Amino acid sequence: MSFKDFNDFPFGWADHEDIAIALYDKFGDDFGQDKIYRIRFTDLLDWILEIPQFTGTREQSTEEHLEQIQAKWVYEWRENQ
Repeated sequence: MSFKDFNDFPFGWADHEDIAIALYDKFGDDFGQDKIYRIRFTDLLDWILEIPQFTGTREQSTEEHLEQIQAKWVYEWRENQ
């Protein structure tokens, strides 16, 4: 398996960091820390479900998952500043 294959590796709700990286890749610097923490969970959930490698379902989501994803997304944003 080549390293490129890992980019298409499926991930689910427990993979908070992978989801955050995918969101950062999608939105880049359009969302800073303040804006990330003001995103409605309904919007965040829809964006996550649109990630091609994401295998989770809406029914499997929890508020804790969404909070962790927000925190990891902020961390990813800070790392790229």
